[in-house]
Amino acid sequence: GLRCTGCTSWTSTDKRSVSARAACTREMAAGRRVKGQALVGIIADEDTVTGFLLAGAGNNDLKRNSNYFVVRSSTKKAEIEEVFTRLTAPDGGIGVLLISQVIADQIRYLVDSHDALIPTILEIPSKEHPYDKEKDSIMTKINKMMSADAR
Repeated sequence: GLRCTGCTSWTSTDKRSVSARAACTREMAAGRRVKGQALVGIIADEDTVTGFLLAGAGNNDLKRNSNYFVVRSSTKKAEIEEVFTRLTAPDGGIGVLLISQVIADQIRYLVDSHDALIPTILEIPSKEHPYDKEKDSIMTKINKMMSADAR
């Protein structure tokens, strides 16, 4: 689970730390960041999302909002756009958004228009689609910066 940085040094016998820990837990459950902590968001196919969930990356807040979204063949583009917008919102609590490159291609205009540092968007390969660095928005930005520096 996610803990605020101060919770790791507290003991259970300290009454103040117990109440502070409870406050942190309530804040995280409500979907708010605690002392600079942020979640990893995932938008990908079922196998990829399942792998990250098994690794402990999943989170649901009290409003039943999750930090992950499974895209199936029946998923509408509008649903992907809505989840992407929610997960990349400044107050969304996401620090890094992992998105399968094949899914990022479906909403490329949104991915390319995202210019905030946090959350950082990382495009990852999926089981059936290899990674193509030519399509990756971060690699494209890096290549533009490198070519501008070379002049």
